[in-house]
Amino acid sequence: MIAYIQNRFFQLSLLALTGIPLLLIFTMGMPERSLLKESFSVLTILAFFQLIGQFFWARTNRSAVRNLTMGSVLKYHKFIGYIFVAVMLFHPLYIVIPRFFEAGLSPVDAFVTMITTMNSGVVLGILAWCFMLILGVTSFMRTKLPMKYQNWRILHGVLAILFVTLAAWHAIDLGRHSTPAMSIFLGVLAASGILLLLKTYFSNNQKPVK
Repeated sequence: MIAYIQNRFFQLSLLALTGIPLLLIFTMGMPERSLLKESFSVLTILAFFQLIGQFFWARTNRSAVRNLTMGSVLKYHKFIGYIFVAVMLFHPLYIVIPRFFEAGLSPVDAFVTMITTMNSGVVLGILAWCFMLILGVTSFMRTKLPMKYQNWRILHGVLAILFVTLAAWHAIDLGRHSTPAMSIFLGVLAASGILLLLKTYFSNNQKPVK
């Protein structure tokens, strides 16, 4: 963990993945909401950006982690992944918890209304949440699954791509903070991470020319 913290690329990317979203959030001039709602929004946004950062902090980006052992890379990848997947799994609750302190619709009614509203943004969010859950469970239970490591690694990558694609689409389509600047930043970052992963997978599967 210390080696990661001292890594220059990690320091700069962490600053970008935290600082830029915060800058975009607090300069967009949105109507003020309660501190609790804004705190949950910021927590969710930052957690998602850190998960996207996993594409750039893993073995897929060998130039960035070349000075680190693969053991430390894997340990950090799991540490960050488990923490922020856990944070994101509670995202639906972050939306309805403030209802406990507001008049009007009850938290339970708000939750039911939210998940049964079949517009594109909600459907994308539900699908992204399901893929994220599967991603987390299959990572935690990797050694218990009846598959070889290479097959699991491909599954892990596919689930990550599906989750990030759908979650980014959901955020852009439905997110309160999805201004053009935030949407462009999120879209470019997610696409870059996915392309980096695909490049790694295809290059690993490419046979040497004799």
